[in-house]
Amino acid sequence: MTRDAVAVLGIGIMGAAMARNLAAAGLSTTVWDRSPEATAPLTAAGVAVAASPQEAVADARVVITMLPTAEAVESVIVTGRVAEAFDRGAVWAQMGTIGIEATTRLETELRRLRPDVTFVDAPVSGSKGPAEAGQLLILASGSPDAEPVVRPAFAAIGRKTVWLGEAGKGTAMKIVVNAYMSAMIEAVAEALQLAGDLGIDSAALAEVIEGGPLDAPIAIAKLHKMQSGDYAPEFPLEWALKDVDLAVASVAVDRLPLLEALARQWRFAVDAGHGRQDVSAARLALGL
Repeated sequence: MTRDAVAVLGIGIMGAAMARNLAAAGLSTTVWDRSPEATAPLTAAGVAVAASPQEAVADARVVITMLPTAEAVESVIVTGRVAEAFDRGAVWAQMGTIGIEATTRLETELRRLRPDVTFVDAPVSGSKGPAEAGQLLILASGSPDAEPVVRPAFAAIGRKTVWLGEAGKGTAMKIVVNAYMSAMIEAVAEALQLAGDLGIDSAALAEVIEGGPLDAPIAIAKLHKMQSGDYAPEFPLEWALKDVDLAVASVAVDRLPLLEALARQWRFAVDAGHGRQDVSAARLALGL
């Protein structure tokens, strides 16, 4: 095991930014993704590309998974037997948003397969811009013994790490935070729809909101993206919908009526082919 070696499995928008920042911080960084075209650009940043996930994790002190779903994580780590390739004493930081039940199940499975490896549940709050700037908020939970081990890697990719207790609490907090964010973004989309129906110019709406008590940074950023029709992905709509579905599934039926309605609305847009676009494409669902 190399002291500061980090492996990143899953090189999408977030994983690629994390890998670049880890390498820039001087940490020995190796990546793997199912798609070679996703990893190829990282070599210029000093990142090593592994041919397999087993190769990527072999000498890593910290293994980060940034895969989109619980099924993807399980297929790589458990079914793909990557857990068996972890170096002795490594820490696995599961940083994608996969839900509370799946997080608990994976921690239990890791304990069975590799009791010498420590599991940290550490989803991140932030999208493309903060990820590229190394300014993510890390919602960590798990054994306190893991904190000094993951500290250099977390410092390279995040502006702040909040430790929340036992594994699963980080994921619970992430689901709550993303529910809050999703409701805000849908409110922006519907406010723009209402403004248009009432003959209010969207630029005037933005002028009224900016600088006032309603000027939440993410809300105004998404308002401007919707105004300009810029749906280039920062946080894809399909993954935002996944997180809303996780929130709804985590509680009893009818406990979250607004989020249940929002999920139905966003599913229209995803089914219409807008899932890979930014979450601001929620605006497009109002025309379907």
